Amino acid sequence: MDEAVAGDTVHILYGKSGLPVRLPRGARATVIGKRPMAKLADPAASVRDALARPVGAPAYATLLRGRGSACILICDITRPVPNGLFLPILVRQLLEAGIAAKAITILIATGLHRPN
Repeated sequence: MDEAVAGDTVHILYGKSGLPVRLPRGARATVIGKRPMAKLADPAASVRDALARPVGAPAYATLLRGRGSACILICDITRPVPNGLFLPILVRQLLEAGIAAKAITILIATGLHRPN
């Protein structure tokens, strides 16, 4: 929808069924979306590569050197984040760097969302 006049309603993705939002007179609705992206042939390899060669930061392994503990924050269930993809890779590299499993904390970051 490019322009909306009095009485127009836009349906937005919210919750399980969406949310109709009535627009005020003269409001203009613009849908913003991301460009389609090709699926990664090997997502786990892409995560490992991103950790080895991040943009504008030291490699993950470099950051781990000499550390005795670590805390990984992950999004809660309300966010569509592939925790099952990247979390094992992060933890494995922490262990390989010599950080003991008992010194690794995984914190579910709920923010202001409902409790898990």
